[in-house]
Amino acid sequence: MDTKKLFDLRGKTAIITGGGNGIGKASAIILAAFGANVVVSDYKTEDAEAVSTEINNNGGNSIALNCDVTKDEALVNLVDKTLEKYGNINILVNNVGGGGAGKESPFDIDVSHFKKVFEMNVFSMWRLCQLVAPHMKKAQYGSIVNITSMASINKSPAISAYASSKAAINHMTANLAFDFGPEIRINAVGPGAIKTHALSTVLTPEIEKKMLAHTPLERLGEPEDIAGAVLYFAAPISSWVSGQTIFVNGGGVQTLD
Repeated sequence: MDTKKLFDLRGKTAIITGGGNGIGKASAIILAAFGANVVVSDYKTEDAEAVSTEINNNGGNSIALNCDVTKDEALVNLVDKTLEKYGNINILVNNVGGGGAGKESPFDIDVSHFKKVFEMNVFSMWRLCQLVAPHMKKAQYGSIVNITSMASINKSPAISAYASSKAAINHMTANLAFDFGPEIRINAVGPGAIKTHALSTVLTPEIEKKMLAHTPLERLGEPEDIAGAVLYFAAPISSWVSGQTIFVNGGGVQTLD
């Protein structure tokens, strides 16, 4: 076994959606560190450019592209511009997601909200998978990593749209493995509570203590914890793994009950 090749991403090109911050940013940086050309896409152009610049300043190869994943023309442009720059696509990290806990009481939202969450979380992922798959098959190497959530298996109030969309991602991933193989592997990573900017806006010591009550590793996650799982799925080390969902959650469940 040539262990040096297990995480070698040199010559491979990765697209990361929502790459300007949090899990997307950490994933972009780690894939670049292991040799991948990285396309950082985000609807916040300045954030994507900042991450891309950081990668390039550290000896990597990256470009930034604006992308609103809910617009089909933006997804097509993302793929076209990636091919124009690098000539191939080997890795896709479908990271963009929206919705969330406490915001989705059925008494406060309507079906248009539910539809919007699915358009962002599920439809955009499926479409981008469809767009990159022919190029991955041509390259004879493809790895798609969908970011799902512990919400996909937890049960909580006021989160029915987000949670069900993430559950759909788990099952979509498992089924697409049959469509995309053998050249393309597709897997999902389900984060627990991660210390992103969004969580920091509501996190207090009291809330954190409750979250950790059922967490064996006794800390909340960092974006880099999820990026490690993304790297595993993206790299040759996971060459016989497809259709799987791995939950990265400190060994437990970070809920408030």
